[in-house]
Amino acid sequence: MSLVVPFYNEGDGVDLFARTITSILAALPDTEWEIVCVDDGSKDNTLKRLIALSAQNNQFKVVELSRNFGKEAAMTAGLDAATGAAVIVIDADADLQDPPDLTPAMVDA
Repeated sequence: MSLVVPFYNEGDGVDLFARTITSILAALPDTEWEIVCVDDGSKDNTLKRLIALSAQNNQFKVVELSRNFGKEAAMTAGLDAATGAAVIVIDADADLQDPPDLTPAMVDA
């Protein structure tokens, strides 16, 4: 399964997001996950932190956009890069505004 997440100037929240989402996904039985993180032209250290995260955990895949194209374009780029049999998109960046704890219910559905 693939999880697609757009990031824009979310550097300070990358680690919290990663800890939260990996914990939730690890609790789902019989599923393998890739987490496609799309940096939408961030001006802060988001891209650097995402690259470091992907070097530590191969579940994370990073897509870098050359500039800020907007959330919809970032989600589309993530969908294009996703390789899972099914995809879940987190629509509100990595700030955990869309509750990731709903992911198991979405998988069940």
